Amino acid sequence: MAPSSPPPPYYAITIITILTLACTRNPKVEAAFKAPILPQDLLPLLPTQISWPILRTLRSATDILPTFVGAASLSNNSDVNWKGSCFYENTAWLELHNKTGSEFGGGTLHIKVSNAHSWTCMDLYIFATPYRVKWDYYFLSREHKVEFDEWEGKAEYDYVKNKGVAIFLMESGMLGTLQALWEVFPLFTNTGWGENANLAFLEKNMGAKFEERSGPWVTNVTIDDIQSGDFLAISKIRGLWGGFETLEKWASGAYAGHSAVCLRDPEGKLWVGESGHEDEEGNNLIVLLPWDEWWSYELTKDNTNPHIALLPLHPELRAKFNESAAWEYAQSMIGLPYGYHNLIFSWIDTIDGNYPPPLDAHLVASVMTVWNQLQPAYAANIWNEALNKRLGTQDLDLPEIMVEVERRGSSFAQLLTIPEQDDWIYVDGKSTSCVAFILEMYKEAGLFGDLANEIQVTEFTIKDAYTLNFFENNITRLPKWCNDGDTVKLPFCQLTGKYRMELPGYNTIEPYAHMAENCPSMPPDYLRPKYC
Repeated sequence: MAPSSPPPPYYAITIITILTLACTRNPKVEAAFKAPILPQDLLPLLPTQISWPILRTLRSATDILPTFVGAASLSNNSDVNWKGSCFYENTAWLELHNKTGSEFGGGTLHIKVSNAHSWTCMDLYIFATPYRVKWDYYFLSREHKVEFDEWEGKAEYDYVKNKGVAIFLMESGMLGTLQALWEVFPLFTNTGWGENANLAFLEKNMGAKFEERSGPWVTNVTIDDIQSGDFLAISKIRGLWGGFETLEKWASGAYAGHSAVCLRDPEGKLWVGESGHEDEEGNNLIVLLPWDEWWSYELTKDNTNPHIALLPLHPELRAKFNESAAWEYAQSMIGLPYGYHNLIFSWIDTIDGNYPPPLDAHLVASVMTVWNQLQPAYAANIWNEALNKRLGTQDLDLPEIMVEVERRGSSFAQLLTIPEQDDWIYVDGKSTSCVAFILEMYKEAGLFGDLANEIQVTEFTIKDAYTLNFFENNITRLPKWCNDGDTVKLPFCQLTGKYRMELPGYNTIEPYAHMAENCPSMPPDYLRPKYC
């Protein structure tokens, strides 16, 4: 659901910050005895042509996400214990003090590490409260200290006293994390290297195939065959948004990362409606563009190597499609900003069923805290207002939101799962991501029928959209130019792209009340229970 064009530079900084904190697995290191030196500890010291191929088999781009191991607090009356990647025996406890003589004092987080698996390994940690993030690494078996000279105020003091300081372990260690960052970097580069990195990531972590098409890679489209409501599924595989979409696909299970919709005006002219089109000032907005302008941009100016598929509506749905209502809705949305407010909430439906390990709600909260410190105004735009709506509060900042959730006896993980409501109005208007904009239009056009008031389309991912049984199911009724020249006849029309697009589950699910409000999405199978 990424916008169609790269955002301004500060977006890139914040996105990469999230990614630096956001994608890992859980390697299990077992050893019968402590080795003086393990081979993987010394690999980076070897010549590059020897070390990098070996390291790539041990680490991947998904190894940079820290794992939540526990929170050291006073309320649990016990120490936190865990097994690290380097040190197998670790204990943490929190001590409150007032060395500075301030109103609420500060504290010391004690970390005792021991039983290292080798003499050359080290463990890397991140420590977080809703108000701050620190990091440290440990090479020696002994007690270490993380100092918090002063708490921000009563709110942080009460939070730490009750919920503690969250501890995250970088499972890959220092060298493994640096190697993983080396794997992440090319995902966002607008090069052949970057494109290959994105394909390899999706093949490895989602099972995507990327079979090369035999036919022409750009279809000679006859626009007379394209009608109002036809869905455009778009997959970018290089550049900044290519990398962002890759991680979005991995987390949500969608095989497309952006979408748009076709619409004819009262005079019959073909337009494309899109949420997330960059204007001259660099703002990502909702637009209606003439087909020729949109198509020309995708063919000549979009440098993300977009793969585009047209999903024609089923004839029965096309007959029901209220074109004038859809046009009126699209006109009312022109110029509104892309739906950043609810972007992450369409993905997170459950407490623990949407996070590829070891990503979890603790880490999401930590990432939000980091982002809140780097770009407080932008962070507030993305999630603070949406979180306030879920609490029924106004103008609470992120730390205050976390404190309020705990005060109510709930959890931040539970708060993230509360469904977005289509009728919520934000300070800058209705908030719709690329796919929510399309499905809201479908609502207005009558495609959801009597279920319109019982479905919140702002909860839908792109996968939820293309698995709806709204589309043509008879391949013989597809336009003659559809998949022309390709040896494989897809059930939809691929318009551009070297690789054959995949849309698992395409056109299979009949809409139902509260659809997509409680669906897990765990890779690589992304199993989905009925009526979730």
